[in-house]
Amino acid sequence: MAAAAALNFLVCHQHSETSSVGIRSSFKPFPVINCKMPKISRLSQGGTRTLCIQLSSTKPKIQMTLLDESLGRGKVIIKPSDILAYDLVQGPLVRWSYIADKTLPCPPTAVLLHGILGSRKNWGTFARRLAQEFPNWQFLLVDLRCHGDSASITKRGPHTVASAALDVLNLLGHLRVIPRVIIGHSFGGKVALSMVEQAAKPLARPVRVWVLDATPGKVRAGRDGDDHPAELITFLSALPNQVTSKREVISGLVREGFSNDVAQWVVTNLRKTNPSDSSSTAYSWTFDLDGIAQMYQSYEETNLWEVVEDVPRGVHINFLKAERSLHRWALGDLQRIHVAEEQAAEEGGTAGVEMHVLEDAGHWVHADNPDGLFRILSFSFQGF
Repeated sequence: MAAAAALNFLVCHQHSETSSVGIRSSFKPFPVINCKMPKISRLSQGGTRTLCIQLSSTKPKIQMTLLDESLGRGKVIIKPSDILAYDLVQGPLVRWSYIADKTLPCPPTAVLLHGILGSRKNWGTFARRLAQEFPNWQFLLVDLRCHGDSASITKRGPHTVASAALDVLNLLGHLRVIPRVIIGHSFGGKVALSMVEQAAKPLARPVRVWVLDATPGKVRAGRDGDDHPAELITFLSALPNQVTSKREVISGLVREGFSNDVAQWVVTNLRKTNPSDSSSTAYSWTFDLDGIAQMYQSYEETNLWEVVEDVPRGVHINFLKAERSLHRWALGDLQRIHVAEEQAAEEGGTAGVEMHVLEDAGHWVHADNPDGLFRILSFSFQGF
């Protein structure tokens, strides 16, 4: 078992706030608080403020400090250099901000984690739909290390499932959020399980964990002709850091035998190298491919069956298998989950394990059958 990560907060200096913090919403009626690190965020606020947030664990120990000591009038500069990039999609009834008003209780929160070579944007449409249906919830969409806007953050290795999970735990500590639901797709599913393994026990409140189309142990490749993530990473590693055409990348992937859907998805990780130059046709990758290769190797090797077969009190783990899964779910995996499900039911209490199947969906469950996935997940957000 990994060392438990205890999240502790320490206010080092009293501070006064004479004006409110303004956060612009990107979507209506769903406020989205956006954080792209390591860029500096500037929030208009009066008064002087010194705040320390300490996130401690037995190993490793991480400390972050937020300082505002004569940095200019009405400016608070927040520089937690190790914090992941994220979007916070809030339902229309949510009035909470971890910066603006610390007196309000945190609303029910769900964390959504993407898979390998993905980004938080993969969950954007789905999260906004959840926010509309469950207006008192908020949904935290995270770019894992080496991915998306988090790729520019210097993260010490090794780049593993466990280190990615600890990053998310540290982000939750920074935001002062204790989630009620954690949803992880593929690689993100193992990250969710690792979060449960590393979190301080007992948990502050019950949590439902969703592992979408991933097993706790050995990763089995799909049938011949299916897209293989390891082969995709190898192919992308041979490409230059900058390319001049998304279409050429798509054509090259298809020629190598990857599906057009995967090729189209991969190029969403390309951004204009110089966005201020309208004539520029150069694109750069947003991910750290060397780090991602390490993460995928860890995904294949990491075994988290112990979390499933000895579920911590207050945790309910839900596995969802796509009917047309990219990966092979071995009969032994399904039987082992079923045994854990029965054992948890016999023991009673607040822990549980459950298995679900999403019909008419391949590995990309939130794209292949979003309606079906929405129906299955919805009960986790009811009753709050």
